[in-house]
Amino acid sequence: MKSSIATSPAPSSSPLVSLLDAVIRGLSGIPDSLIALLGRFSIAAVFWKSGQTKIEGFAVDLIAGDVQLGWPHLADSAIALFESEYRLPFLPPELAAPMAAFAEHFFPVLILVGLATRFSALALLMMTLTIQLFVYPDAYPTHGVWATVLLVLIARGPGTISVDHWLTRAFAKP
Repeated sequence: MKSSIATSPAPSSSPLVSLLDAVIRGLSGIPDSLIALLGRFSIAAVFWKSGQTKIEGFAVDLIAGDVQLGWPHLADSAIALFESEYRLPFLPPELAAPMAAFAEHFFPVLILVGLATRFSALALLMMTLTIQLFVYPDAYPTHGVWATVLLVLIARGPGTISVDHWLTRAFAKP
C-alpha cells in the first residue's frame, strides 16, 4: 500500500544552515583521545592537589613549579580535618585521613599516565560520591563535573595516549 503522504524534495538549505552544519561536523571531529587526555589531566590534578594538602615532606606542583622531594608523612592537620569538618560516619579519622591521602596520590598518578584507568576512575568516583553524600552535600555542581569526567573515563577508557592503550596493543592476539 502506498503512503498517502506526499513527499517533497528537501528544501535547499540556507547559507546559515550550511555554516552551522559545517561547524557541527568540525566539532564532531575532536578526537576522543584528546578529550580523554584533557579529562585525565584535569581530574588527576583536582585529586592530587587535594592529597597534597594532607601530607608533609613531599610536594609536587608542576604547574606552579613547586617541588619538594622527601619522605611524605600525614600532616597533623589532615586528621584534624577529618575529625572536625569531614566527620565520615563509618570511618574513624585516624583511618580515613591516611586512606584519603593515599588514594588522592595513587589513583591520580595512574589516571594521568593512563594505567588501570577505568579502575582508578571508579575508585575516585566512589570517593566523589562519599564526599558528596557525607561531607559537602551542597557541592553537587562541582562533584557533578568530577563524576562526569570520571564516568567518561570509566565508559570510554583513557584513549590512545595511555599506557592502557599501549598494553592492549602490545598483548593483543594477532
